[in-house]
Amino acid sequence: MGNILNQIGIENYIFLSVLLFCIGVFGVLYRRNAIIVFMSIEIMLNAVNLLFVAFSTLHQDAEGQIFVFFSMAVAAAEVAVGLAILVSIFRNLGSIEIDKLKNLKG
Repeated sequence: MGNILNQIGIENYIFLSVLLFCIGVFGVLYRRNAIIVFMSIEIMLNAVNLLFVAFSTLHQDAEGQIFVFFSMAVAAAEVAVGLAILVSIFRNLGSIEIDKLKNLKG
């Protein structure tokens, strides 16, 4: 990948990562569906992981890639727990719209 990184350039990886992160922020701020919000958070996490891998390759150090591996494992566990909570909420309320979930405050 070092050769590909030299051909494409680190700037393009940074641009792609910023673009993905902005799409994720937009999804979190403007969408009302909880599943879309979870997907947007995952897009943001993947944008950061892309930067870790790109800079790890640039500096020829594997620590960034190891961090991404553990980050993806934690993200998989987060998605499993989050989706289980959403299924439970959907069974009780019949909807997963965030505006309706605000009524659960006690």
